[in-house]
Amino acid sequence: MWDFRIGQSLGLMAKTLPFILFRLAVYFGVALAYVLMTGVGAGVGWGIGGFGDEGFRAASTFWGGVAGFGIVGVVMYVLREYLLYMVKAGHIAVLVELLDGQSLPQGRSQIQHATASVKERFGQASALFAVDQLIKGVLRVLTGLVRGIFGLLPIPGARQFLRLLQMFLRIAVGFIDEVILAYSFRTRADNPWGASRDGLVLYGQNLKPMFKNAAWLALIVYGLSFVIFLIMLAPAALVAYLIPGGWSATGVVVALLFAWSVKVAVLEPFAITCMMQAYFKTIEGQTPDPEWEAKLDGLSAKFRKLKGKAGEAAATSGHAQGAEATH
Repeated sequence: MWDFRIGQSLGLMAKTLPFILFRLAVYFGVALAYVLMTGVGAGVGWGIGGFGDEGFRAASTFWGGVAGFGIVGVVMYVLREYLLYMVKAGHIAVLVELLDGQSLPQGRSQIQHATASVKERFGQASALFAVDQLIKGVLRVLTGLVRGIFGLLPIPGARQFLRLLQMFLRIAVGFIDEVILAYSFRTRADNPWGASRDGLVLYGQNLKPMFKNAAWLALIVYGLSFVIFLIMLAPAALVAYLIPGGWSATGVVVALLFAWSVKVAVLEPFAITCMMQAYFKTIEGQTPDPEWEAKLDGLSAKFRKLKGKAGEAAATSGHAQGAEATH
């Protein structure tokens, strides 16, 4: 049915508990920031609304809440490189080591160890973010390739089916870019651009089993996310009640935010761990297929850019080694 072991993934999650707690603190903090700033914005809007009638007050409360929510959204956009570098990539690094049977330091030192591993492979946060964005661009092309194959099939109601398929494929490949980053950690590559290129080729040549596993995980993760959302509705309704103006939609928004924070902090690393198991099991003993590399080369400008960066990094490394040899 699938190529991962749920029990092993849960065991690995338990072993990286410091990271899970770290992720929970970060993402619950983000969710709280959204809630608080939305409340502050709504409160300011409600106060301004006192200068007009009830309709004006309702509108100013709503737009104040939207403004508060938007401010946090802008801050999150600015911090996305840091979150990928410190939170997500670090956790991937320690999970890869555990999958390979290595031991890890416990407690806070586990996070410091992971940060050192990320820095060793990628240097600055901007470099890791650039690699990740190129990987995502190539994955979008592969998703389009699968969607195109289905589009050629004579299926009744094909247009509606393809819309659903496109939405599902986006969800299913949402974990894959971090699995490709895991390949860079596992191969201990000095050239992360080259490792990402090879990881994508290996993923492409195993597209069918990888999509099957990703599809199962998408169902599991988003099913659990919906359950968490329902659980969060009760405390979220209380928060909505406390926000000035009685903005009725706030309860749903708050529940979604807290469900999102649990999904990102706990369910996503679980899904990534499962996908890492499936990916490493599937590619075991394989080498990148030149035909698939040529196919990706023709399909994706992002892949060509990734290859170019890999070549530049290899040339720079070669020059550096040559310089050391002459001294």
